[in-house]
Amino acid sequence: MEALSVSQDEAFARIRLLRSPNIGPVSYRMMLARYGDAEAAIDALPDLVTRRGGKYTITPKDKAEREIEGVIAANARYLFHDQPEYPALLGEIESAPPILTCRGDLTLASGPCVAMVGARNASAASVKLARDWSAQLAQAGFTVVSGLARGIDGASHEGAFPKTIGVIASGIDIAYPPEHGDLQERIATSGLLIAEQPPGTEPRGRHFPSRNRIIAGLASGTLVVEAAPKSGTLITARLAGEAGREVMAIPGSPLDTRSLGANQLIRDGAVLVQSVDDVIELLEGFTGAPRSTFQLGEDKHPFDYAELRQMEWGEAKADHSGDVGKLLTKAPIGVDELIRQSGESAARVHMMLLELELAGELERHEGGTVSRVG
Repeated sequence: MEALSVSQDEAFARIRLLRSPNIGPVSYRMMLARYGDAEAAIDALPDLVTRRGGKYTITPKDKAEREIEGVIAANARYLFHDQPEYPALLGEIESAPPILTCRGDLTLASGPCVAMVGARNASAASVKLARDWSAQLAQAGFTVVSGLARGIDGASHEGAFPKTIGVIASGIDIAYPPEHGDLQERIATSGLLIAEQPPGTEPRGRHFPSRNRIIAGLASGTLVVEAAPKSGTLITARLAGEAGREVMAIPGSPLDTRSLGANQLIRDGAVLVQSVDDVIELLEGFTGAPRSTFQLGEDKHPFDYAELRQMEWGEAKADHSGDVGKLLTKAPIGVDELIRQSGESAARVHMMLLELELAGELERHEGGTVSRVG
């Protein structure tokens, strides 16, 4: 592996930790905060789950070794959440991926970025518009972020090339859709290609919302060119709004179902844009105070992960982690709502939820919500 800001042993332990059962971005960060490093966290994991009557198997060393070999074979590199090159805006979201694999120019992610997303079966007019607008945004100094899907995504990458970032739902070595294989390789060579999944991972339905949060997290604003109701594009827009980023949409004909999603976004508070200049005006000098009111996140209870270092495991066991466990059902609920209803401190609630998650009893969802595993 390439030289890191952490030791080789710690980097290896981080990969094993993140790939272990019931460990996601949030629980990964909590374990690092609680134990100081991944090696110590791995040593503690089996005993933590055993206390709740379960068994736990950490990702074997040889599996992690094969993953690293796959990253090297793909001419990619690892990027850890605490390295200087890690994109600052992405690091601000609660579920930021702790480990990414990348190919290309990482400096593209540190400059001003705009996400452009839309329908896969987009109209010819919208495809041309996406290509033209992304080219103008690139000329204005923005890097265009998208998901390499058919339709609007592909056109946005083509127009902005090489000032573009492709975020994929597969491993860094898998091209999807196959017809974008050449475009994906061009982006990896001259732009920036990012993947969260390990090499060799084929894209699955659950991977696409995860990819969408990275697209939204990298950019100060997300522009929806064309979208049908209940589409993945609207998930990206919602995630951008929850992260406190600008959400913009280009209006379309109410007679075209491919425009209904974008029109609904505008109705719900996204900013209507009709020219590239509108987008530039919104995003130049973005300070974290969006004009759009679409899906703004709620005020959060302050929580410093370092507080976990002061807590003891097993403080809240018995009735499925105390009162917090009793409040949980199969219906997702916000962690902040659990803090309000339980009357417990933010740190204690997060600790209880972490215990449940490690035991496989808790599932985390978009927007900082959790539920019982159903």
